[in-house]
Amino acid sequence: MTPAEIIVQVRPLVQDTRAPYRYSDTVLLGFVNQALKRMAMVRPDLFTVFETVATNPNTVIQKLPSTATRLVEIYNVVGGNVITEVDKNALDQAYPGWRSSASGQPVNYVRHVRNPTSYFLYPAPADGVMLVAEYAVAPTDYTINQEIDLLSDTYLPTLVDGTVFLSQSIDDEHINSGRAKMFQDSFNQTLIAGLQTRTITDTDASGLDPRQVV
Repeated sequence: MTPAEIIVQVRPLVQDTRAPYRYSDTVLLGFVNQALKRMAMVRPDLFTVFETVATNPNTVIQKLPSTATRLVEIYNVVGGNVITEVDKNALDQAYPGWRSSASGQPVNYVRHVRNPTSYFLYPAPADGVMLVAEYAVAPTDYTINQEIDLLSDTYLPTLVDGTVFLSQSIDDEHINSGRAKMFQDSFNQTLIAGLQTRTITDTDASGLDPRQVV
């Protein structure tokens, strides 16, 4: 899926299929990129990557790369043990001195509840420790023929709706007629529906997590 393919679908909906175009490809490309960023704010889970990340040695406080917008999971030390998520309050109560413990190979991580791109490691990592992590990223500004590699092609209609909404929002006639809002509602509802349908694929018939079924 490329922005060009989205724009081809957008033009009939905005009644702009004949040159000279009312909306240039450059303008519509800007709307496509804006729609992608709006999607990433609502559904960061759609824009996740698995990466090897470096750690800050000898400190429990860690930061994801600058491209990250939200931590999803820390999986393991590269070439080493798995890292298990623990609750900060539980760790504080069980081992109050964990923040000042000797550096080594981390076995636990804790989310920073007030900062989605930061986290804590216990024990603090020694020099050179690398982790396998999954995190959400902000989509880049794509060129018109560039593949939108972070997003499934099934979201092409959603991006069409978002692009039409943005393009129609600049005209009073479409705001007053409710046309812009119609596409905005469709854009938002599709994103929310994507979360709701997880119960079909991610759970068994009883609604339980498959890992909980004996």
